[in-house]
Amino acid sequence: MELFDTVALLLSLAAFFAFANHHTLRLPTTLGVMALALAFSLAVLAVGRLGAPLGWMSWWHDVEFGPALLEGMLGALLFAGALHVKLGDLLDQKWVVALLATGGVLVSTILIGTLTWAGSGMLGFEIDFAHCLLFGALISPTDPIAVLSVLKQVGVPRSLEMKIAGESLFNDGVGVVVFLVLLGIAAGSGDADAASVSALFLQEVVGGIVFGLGIGWIAYRMLRSMDDAKVELLVTLAVVTGGYALAGALHISGPLAMVAAGLLLGNHGRRFGMSDTTRENLDSFWELADEVLNAVLFLMIGLEVLVLPWSTPRVVAGLLAIPLVLSVRFFAVGSLVSILRARRSFSPHVVKLLTWGGIRGGISVALALSLPAGPERDVIVSVTYVVVAFSILVQGLTIGPLTRRLYP
Repeated sequence: MELFDTVALLLSLAAFFAFANHHTLRLPTTLGVMALALAFSLAVLAVGRLGAPLGWMSWWHDVEFGPALLEGMLGALLFAGALHVKLGDLLDQKWVVALLATGGVLVSTILIGTLTWAGSGMLGFEIDFAHCLLFGALISPTDPIAVLSVLKQVGVPRSLEMKIAGESLFNDGVGVVVFLVLLGIAAGSGDADAASVSALFLQEVVGGIVFGLGIGWIAYRMLRSMDDAKVELLVTLAVVTGGYALAGALHISGPLAMVAAGLLLGNHGRRFGMSDTTRENLDSFWELADEVLNAVLFLMIGLEVLVLPWSTPRVVAGLLAIPLVLSVRFFAVGSLVSILRARRSFSPHVVKLLTWGGIRGGISVALALSLPAGPERDVIVSVTYVVVAFSILVQGLTIGPLTRRLYP
């Protein structure tokens, strides 16, 4: 199927499921689209088990979920999310965000990897320790797209919202660096010494943030020099598309570059470089882009079940991984918050909500799909999908009621 045909079909399905959700489930749009897409996929698989021909669904096998997200949609979604984050509120939580986004990911990666390795043998899976650590690295970061999408629908306290959103915006950069290092070690082509890891961290994370601030500043100067809303929107589109592509060519973190550029333009640029008309048009455009891309992304997550390597043992392993991942996050977040309590106060129940609000999403699935082909990849992909589906649907749908119960 041609690219245009695939995009047209995805947009049409997203619109149909969004319409169906509006008139039936009435869930938040992204969650409703994913729930209906997942139900549709499971129905298709059930019909296929009964012997019905499924050739009409062959088009989905040609859609590469990982590249579509990591190389296509991610930059725009992160930029749109960061554009509406108030920098002052984020800076108030800078130490919490920094510690959760670095130490939290590292602690979680090691603990999940170790416990997965210890438990995989009992379930009959032959997975080496390096691949178990890879699973820990890809499942530890919270997904900024899923988190920001859910936070729009619930009324968590502002300070807690900034902790959750800020952590999710930055910890994926750390998680990707850890994942890349471990992937190189597992393939026998990477260096594990501290100097190599530090160099990669500086290149990816620091380089991405500095680059994002640089292109954001250039865009800000361009916006400030004119008052033409259409041209200014075109400039922001160039930041997202051209900036993300250039970051990839420079081997620095495109996602973090988009976060940095979005924060600068959404705060300094919005205040000093835009007229009221431009601000209104900018918000309308990127809110619409965010809604459309999120609907398509969550549709793709729901449909991805059609092409994953399923088996009963892998589903069982995925179900067992859910409490493991949640328990490790509770321990990691609780430990780091305890360290920070000596310097600052926290709201009651903050660890519970940071744990339950730490939603995993499409980035984890995309990283799992990027693993080299092999039996370990099949297990990791299936387990990752089960954890992500639970995280988005169950945690995403219950974080609001949990918040209202804890903060009546």
